[in-house]
Amino acid sequence: MCAGRICARRRHAGGNRRVRKSSLAGVAHDRPFVLVTQPTLFDPTRAPDGQHTAWGYCHVPNGSLEDVTNRIENQIERFAPGFRDCILARSVLQPTDFERHNANLVGGDISGGAADLRQLFFRPTRSLYRTALPNVFLCSSSTPPGGGVHGMCGYHAAQVAIRESSGSSLKSGLQ
Repeated sequence: MCAGRICARRRHAGGNRRVRKSSLAGVAHDRPFVLVTQPTLFDPTRAPDGQHTAWGYCHVPNGSLEDVTNRIENQIERFAPGFRDCILARSVLQPTDFERHNANLVGGDISGGAADLRQLFFRPTRSLYRTALPNVFLCSSSTPPGGGVHGMCGYHAAQVAIRESSGSSLKSGLQ
């Protein structure tokens, strides 16, 4: 904690091979790997004056129905004592909620499915960021380098769009 707030853009709380193995085995770990961010450090309009928002998640088995809110908060509290005392309200989404909101997030998988070696280079298609439509490109976690590399999918898609659209209205619109 730092003056009543977590002092970082994004922090990873805990996590190791045992956590990953338990998730792959279909079991949520007692001490999950948690990704936490505090967006109000950079956009104060996301909360009333003098208050902050925090956002966090952990990996759970695909399609899990288990509520791991306490486990997430325990992990944050472990690294930032007093965190729980700062919570005024919370919003919790389960993997099934993500899938209901977006049918592409099958089982709540925010990374767009398995990321095996073949898919690392060819997801979602061999065309990578391109689509059959001119000047329409993909830039989600289903494109290289995949989920967890925040912003890079869009960066690489933009590079392809700029390269392929030289001289078109798309390129002039991006400059």
